[in-house]
This record gives sequence, C-alpha cells and structure tokens, in this order.
Amino acid sequence: MIFDREALLERETKILAPYAVFGSHTRGREHKEQSDPTRTPFQRDRDRVIHSRAFRRLKGKTQVFVAHYGDHYRTRISHSLEVAQVSRDVARSLGLNEDLSEVIALAHDLGHTPFGHAGQDELNDVMKPFGLGFEHNQQSKRIVEFVERIYPNFRGLNLSFEVRQGLMKHQSPWDQAESTFHGSSLEAQLVNIADEIAYNNHDVDDGLRSGLITEAMLEELEIWHAARNDVEQEYGKIDDAYSRLSRTISAMFGRMIQDLVEHSHSLIMASGVQSLEDVYRREDKLIQFSPTQFKRNEALRAFLSQKIYHHPNVIELSQRGQRIIRELFAQYHGDLSLLPSEEQEDIVAGERAEIVIKDYIAGMTDGFAELEWERLCQ
Repeated sequence: MIFDREALLERETKILAPYAVFGSHTRGREHKEQSDPTRTPFQRDRDRVIHSRAFRRLKGKTQVFVAHYGDHYRTRISHSLEVAQVSRDVARSLGLNEDLSEVIALAHDLGHTPFGHAGQDELNDVMKPFGLGFEHNQQSKRIVEFVERIYPNFRGLNLSFEVRQGLMKHQSPWDQAESTFHGSSLEAQLVNIADEIAYNNHDVDDGLRSGLITEAMLEELEIWHAARNDVEQEYGKIDDAYSRLSRTISAMFGRMIQDLVEHSHSLIMASGVQSLEDVYRREDKLIQFSPTQFKRNEALRAFLSQKIYHHPNVIELSQRGQRIIRELFAQYHGDLSLLPSEEQEDIVAGERAEIVIKDYIAGMTDGFAELEWERLCQ
C-alpha cells in the first residue's frame, strides 16, 4: 500500500485527539496551490522550512556561546532540531499533530539575529529612532511570508495558516486570515514549552563544557538533585565525569518531558475541550508544567541567567556582536548602494530602507556579519 496524501490524512483522523489540528481541516494558504500527492499540508510546510535559506543560515548563528568557544556548542540550527524532537515526542504522547508541531519548532527561530539575544536587543534599539522595532518571532513570520523568494508570483514560503499562527506563540493572540480569529492551538503551545525544555537543558550542557558552571554549582538546584538520584538508581555511582553529566542532563530532560505530558493531559481532560474550536476559545494555556516542576524550572532559569547569560565572558562577546550590528546598520543606512541588489530592488519597489536593512542584518550568520563589518567599518 502506498501511503499517499489522502491515506495520511485519513490516518490522522484515526490517531489524533479530537482537539488536535487536522491537516484535512487546515485554514489553508494565502496563495492557493494544488495539493501535494504524497504529503500532508504540514509535511509540505516542514520541507519548505528545511530547504529555505533562512533555515540553512541558522547553523552559523549564536545560541548562547559564539563560535569562538568551539565546535561542540549549540547553534540556532541544533537548538531548533532539539526543539523539534521534543515537540514531536510530546505531541505523539498527547495525540496532537506531530507534523504541525515539528514545522513550528523548526521555523520558530528563523528570525533570530546573529549574536544571540544580544543581537536581537541591539537591532531593536537601532530601529527605535525610526519608529520601528525588532522582535524575532515577528521576524520569523515576516521571513516565511515575505523575505524568502522561491516563487515567481509571490513572496514567502506560502505556509499553512496554522504554522504562521504558531510562530507567534510568544505574542498575544493576533489576526491572520480573518479579523475574528483569536487563539492558540495546543501544538503551538507545546512548541513554546519545548523551546524552554531544550534551551534549559542544552545550556546546562554547554555551560558545563565551557567551564562557566560546574557540577558542584548545580548541586544547589532541586531539579539537578532529582535527576542525579534517578541516574544513581539506574547505574549506581558513575566515576567517568562525562558519562555521569550526560546521563544526569538526559534524566533532567526526561523528567521535564514526563511532567509536561502528564500535567498537560490532566489539564486537557479537566477543561472538557472536545474540538480545536474549543481550544481556540480558551484564554488559558492547557500545555503546562505542574506547579512543582514549574518552580524547579524557574530556579534553573535564574541559575543559568546569573551564571551563564550574564557571565562577563559571555557579555563581552555579546557586546562585540552588538557593536557589529550597530555599525553595520549605520553604514548601510548611510549608503544604500552597499546593500546587495535584491535589497536595493525592494527599496526601489517601495519598502522602507530601515526595514530592508533590518531584514538583511537579521538574516546574517555571525561569521558573515563579522566579515561585512571588517570590510565596511574597519
């Protein structure tokens, strides 16, 4: 048997919960297209994201530790893959749409700047004098709706409504296809927390590798204690430090996912939702950690912020990245001829120069931004 599009959509009706997003019921695309014979709408969207220029560039964008630290640290692309893995696993356990969860996860950081959150903050600051700003979720939406150029008759990737809606997971409800639409699918809510699970755990891993934090420092955290106890019960005492730390981080990962699945299932059952429309009508989030796990996660987040994100070494490199973005923006704004021809054509066509420059800089990898800065500003 060939599992074509119709067979795959039929299978969704048999295995997904009634409150999941069904590919057969998508609100569609902005520009009409013929259906793909072998892929569901969200599988098609996933492939478009993976093959986009913006996704490829994530491999050269900072997550927390810039490339100077070494080859084994997470970049935006490895982070996005980890978020997608968590999203698929949790979606499967809760009867939600795995394909939709995966594509939202893969696309959620397309709009991030070079040099991590420091780069985002700087680009937001340089846009303020022009009455504008920058936020990476908004930029991810702009990339898939306008910046990418793969079709002859329109801009963007022409993704399904539910994917574009999911990219605004950090924002308040917004209107996309119709003025009356509000709400957030469970798949979109899930990716929001999968993002948190991924970065909390891999930032511990990268922080230990960098030497900015140590195993002894982590002992102050309840979540680390619980994970360590799980590992000792399964393996006994592990003398090899790398194996011990790897197993403990994995156990911490597992505890977060298990708690999320169990507590979210309880919330969904108690809520009485029976359809996607029921989910959209709710203002509260049904994909959540238990209060105990939430408290432990908040303690871990505070620890990472103090010990890693605001460590002088990280801040020093972040400030260098901010300087690069600030000076590149000034150079391009002062001489638009320095921009590539595609960007110049957009300005001629009526796009504001500041927005075009913002799009161009936000799309850069760390390495390319440094090269451009050295070429134009040094």
